[in-house]
Amino acid sequence: MFGLDGEWMSADLAIAFGVILICVCLSAFFSGSETALTAASRAHMHALERAGDGRATAVLRLLRTRARLIGAMLLGNTIVNISASAFATSVLTSLFGARGVLYATVVMTVLLLIFAEVMPKTIAITYPDRMSLMLVRVVAPFVRLLGPVLVAIDFVVGGLFRLLRIPVGQHTSILSGHEVLKSAVALLHREGNVGRADRDMFGGLLDLEDLTVEDVMVHRVRMRSIDADLPPEEVVRQVLASAYTRVPLWRGEPENIVGVLHAKDLLRALDAAGGDAKKLSVADIALQPWFLPNTTTLKEQLQAFLKRKTHFALVVDEYGVVMGLVTLEDILEEIVGDIKDEHDVALQGLRQNSDGSVTVDGSLPIRDLNRVMDWTLPDEEATTIAGLVIHAARQIPEPGQVFGFYGFRFEILRKQRNRITALKVSRTAREPFDDSG
Repeated sequence: MFGLDGEWMSADLAIAFGVILICVCLSAFFSGSETALTAASRAHMHALERAGDGRATAVLRLLRTRARLIGAMLLGNTIVNISASAFATSVLTSLFGARGVLYATVVMTVLLLIFAEVMPKTIAITYPDRMSLMLVRVVAPFVRLLGPVLVAIDFVVGGLFRLLRIPVGQHTSILSGHEVLKSAVALLHREGNVGRADRDMFGGLLDLEDLTVEDVMVHRVRMRSIDADLPPEEVVRQVLASAYTRVPLWRGEPENIVGVLHAKDLLRALDAAGGDAKKLSVADIALQPWFLPNTTTLKEQLQAFLKRKTHFALVVDEYGVVMGLVTLEDILEEIVGDIKDEHDVALQGLRQNSDGSVTVDGSLPIRDLNRVMDWTLPDEEATTIAGLVIHAARQIPEPGQVFGFYGFRFEILRKQRNRITALKVSRTAREPFDDSG
């Protein structure tokens, strides 16, 4: 049994341990609150705010003054951690003498690390939105209470920075808003929260401002066009055999586009002529072609299509030479993926092989291959697969040559003059190689 002094000592120890326990709990609160609130989703909070959740409004208010929030949490954490360590040192020193300092250091390091840092921060980062909504009613008054102290601290720190000539307050981000959004969606896709189709759709929408019509156009070597000087009945036959409702007309040479023939207009004229194709004047039925520069962005062209209420345009280079054609469907496919109808094939110019590789036409756009195969071949320097190989190899390859670039294997299958017409592409885990033999 303790005597009177023993009873007082026991009471003091109980109080000291109680204070230490409270300080550790408060430290866990400050650590968890800081992590949860700084990791909370602004988008989710905005949605909850629109639904009338007052807690979400309080969270957004705190996030607008993020620096003050973090300062308040750090200040509270520092106070309680120092207090807990001081009490622990005092108690253990009274019990064990000088060795108590070492014991207090070990014990408080373990307690604070596990129970006041790792555990609360792990829970907070796992459920940031839920934790933020739970804690905001307590955190907000605390931040307001420490407001004057934080202003004084900011004043002192700012003065020291100015004295040392250290520039602060320059928060210019090297990433654009679009890049930040794309990175966030890509991260959510890797974590399994966003499906591949949704990721591609969102990324395609954001890319409209960066891509030009040259990136998505149908190149002139793949254009289906008709000689305007053919007999009318032959023109009708070719239009009916085409899978497209709008067909360019050329005269003299295929690059000299003189009009665009719409299948509906042709059928109306044919009906008016009593079904006699020989009575048709194809030149009178055709619409005037719309030419646009290859530097036009997809966003600008989408708006132009909507404004002019037409879905077809011809792309020309700086010399006015026709490079290809672009349609409204080509732009929409950059957002929603390949749009198929009853006349379409899966993807022209691509055949998947049983070994996981694909055989592709050289003129197949890189973006189409990436979208279908979920690959990440670069498309900054070239538009087509053949162009990518020529750019990376810095030569025009011959059939049979094999190249390794960007973690992929490219085998040249066929070539026509200076144009690669067929390749075999597959992933490879080996180091890039170049076999030009």
